[in-house]
Amino acid sequence: MHARDGQAMGMKRRAAGLWRTVLWIFAVAMMAQVSSGQAAVHVLPDMTVTRETGITVSGAKAVHVDPTMQEVLAAFDRAEQALEKQDLTVLMQFYAPGYNYHGLHVEDVQRIWGEVFEHYRTLSSTHLFSEMKILRTEAGLRVELTCTGGLYGADMQSGARVTLDSWFQEVHYLVRDKQGWRFLGNRGDAPRSAPFSSSPHHPLF
Repeated sequence: MHARDGQAMGMKRRAAGLWRTVLWIFAVAMMAQVSSGQAAVHVLPDMTVTRETGITVSGAKAVHVDPTMQEVLAAFDRAEQALEKQDLTVLMQFYAPGYNYHGLHVEDVQRIWGEVFEHYRTLSSTHLFSEMKILRTEAGLRVELTCTGGLYGADMQSGARVTLDSWFQEVHYLVRDKQGWRFLGNRGDAPRSAPFSSSPHHPLF
């Protein structure tokens, strides 16, 4: 490899690194905005969608018009609205019957959300999507969605606005049934520090 070629590759890597840094600064800024009580479900500018056919779409504008992306965004919007209203029945419709995260099932999630609603008000979350893979399995279509975000609420005792949870490039699994796209679980380790009777961590959103 010529020195000039090596320099060009180095410049490209630095430019790519700088762009990623800019995007994550944007992500952090959005999360800070949402922590003040404004809900957000956003597609990051460099997001990619890889369809089951192997075709990849990139860029927020192109990703937004992808039909599967529109359906997934609508599902998250419905869940967010239910969260803001603290409507447990509607919120639980976001979870697939087969939901399983390290042994936590739908009934566990429902119990924990109920406890959260008892202790916090003005709940909101943020979801910043950076990648989505659409896979065809024997059971039908499945989505692997990379997300950075957080869950926020006001403590009923003190009134203080607090961050209940945050996650960075977590991979959410979703499946589609007659009711649309629903949450099946996450890739990653089980939380180590959150008792099941306290505020939610990654298994919940």
